[in-house]
Amino acid sequence: MQKRLSLFVCAVVLFTAACAGAAETKDIRFTFKNSEPVVFSHEFHLQKYHNRCKVCHDGIYNLSKHKRYTMAEMETTKSCGGCHSGIKAFSVSSEKDCIRCHKGKPRDITYRIKGLGEAGFSHSTHIAKTGGACRGCHNGKVITGKAKSVSMAEMEKGATCGACHNGKKIFAVSANCDRCHKGMKPRDIVFTLKGVAPATFSHTVHTAAYTCKECHTKLFPYKALVGKSTMADMDKGKSCGACHNGKDVFASSGDCAKCHKGLKPGNLTYMVPKPEGEVVFSHDFHLQSYKCADCHTKVFPYRFGATKATMGDMEKGKSCGNCHGKGKDAFDVDDCTKCHKKM
Repeated sequence: MQKRLSLFVCAVVLFTAACAGAAETKDIRFTFKNSEPVVFSHEFHLQKYHNRCKVCHDGIYNLSKHKRYTMAEMETTKSCGGCHSGIKAFSVSSEKDCIRCHKGKPRDITYRIKGLGEAGFSHSTHIAKTGGACRGCHNGKVITGKAKSVSMAEMEKGATCGACHNGKKIFAVSANCDRCHKGMKPRDIVFTLKGVAPATFSHTVHTAAYTCKECHTKLFPYKALVGKSTMADMDKGKSCGACHNGKDVFASSGDCAKCHKGLKPGNLTYMVPKPEGEVVFSHDFHLQSYKCADCHTKVFPYRFGATKATMGDMEKGKSCGNCHGKGKDAFDVDDCTKCHKKM
């Protein structure tokens, strides 16, 4: 009985060891989103190293830590690069040897961008152009394997696609939007403003006359509503004012309703201490005879209350006194009751 039990225990131990060995020596598949898996063959490598597992474990691969390494890290002798350095075995940094591990055909990549549809990257087109030089991009600098998404502004400074798409090697990432963003139709942008009708920027109208590069990114980043400009800024040539200057196209000052559709400026009430009482400025009344540009921004900034003037200042031609001066365009500021109704 004891002999049978010993034989049974030995059989269990041998069977367990055989199962463990089978589990440890199976092929390992490293999967990638945009290409076929890389398959590591335990059988092949164990034959090479005469079943000596410790050549790799745990010196190169720590079984308790399942860490994935980039190609850049492998080139510094991490992971597979511990042996595949060109000395013991072919180098992971060898362009011609990429296909020894990376079998099959890389897939095309689609980037989905909010508000701009999709941008497609064709591996087949780029491989054909470069003659199969994968390391032109996958070199640990341009594409690192752990790279986060980058903005168009970052690409213009040479990041990722911008390393080649700089207008010298090949078409620039700026100004050639539809070459990557197929079927792109940028949406209109609505600027909501306090106290005045919204202003709508129509991409459709502007791209009918101009190319993307004339605004992006010299004047505007690609992301909407980054860095706001005042009307006074525009008068100085910033933002929309770079073109809307009265020479290239209508001026940003003086043609308010062209952008602010349905604009109806309200009355402005100036609170003045008694006995004079409040003064009400009627936009409706003044717009019957004048245009916005007659006052804004030569006399008044667009923001109500930004400047204050005394009656003495007005008598010297400032503020309302610019028109309401002695012998000028309208009644004199000395005619108090015309504005101070409750005097």
